Amino acid sequence: MKPLYVSVALAGVFALSLLGPSASHAATPGAEKHASTFPCDDNQFLSDQQLFENGQLSQDVAENVCGTVTFVYPKKKTRSGWHGYFLVQVAPNSVIEIVSDLDQMNAPAWPWVAVGDNVTVRGRYYYDNDSSQGIDWTHHGTSSSWRTAGYVVVNGVEYQ
Repeated sequence: MKPLYVSVALAGVFALSLLGPSASHAATPGAEKHASTFPCDDNQFLSDQQLFENGQLSQDVAENVCGTVTFVYPKKKTRSGWHGYFLVQVAPNSVIEIVSDLDQMNAPAWPWVAVGDNVTVRGRYYYDNDSSQGIDWTHHGTSSSWRTAGYVVVNGVEYQ
């Protein structure tokens, strides 16, 4: 399996891991704090990624991944509103892009995630090709095209 992204931020992740979790994110109104109630199945994600890559899977699937943030992009305006993008390392050679619809999320102003943060994400995994894949629908809202509510948990604080 080919790595999705290679980031020079990985060295920074190691350095930050020595310092411990980021304490810069305070809970905001509407954000909920939970203790280990969010499932993480990186092995299922890696298996599904391989199935897509081999052409054995073609329909988007719900995924629960967790890992360390390696890069955070500035927010971006798209046809469907403002979005935040960040990369999460879920395995030694696997980094996946996470897309959050900022207009739908109950979260503070972007960026509410930083390099080195520990995250758990539930959303829709889409795979167009090796260089165009990610997890979106990470918010509470659903539609007729995707009925599974998602979330992002940053250092134990949930945002939907």
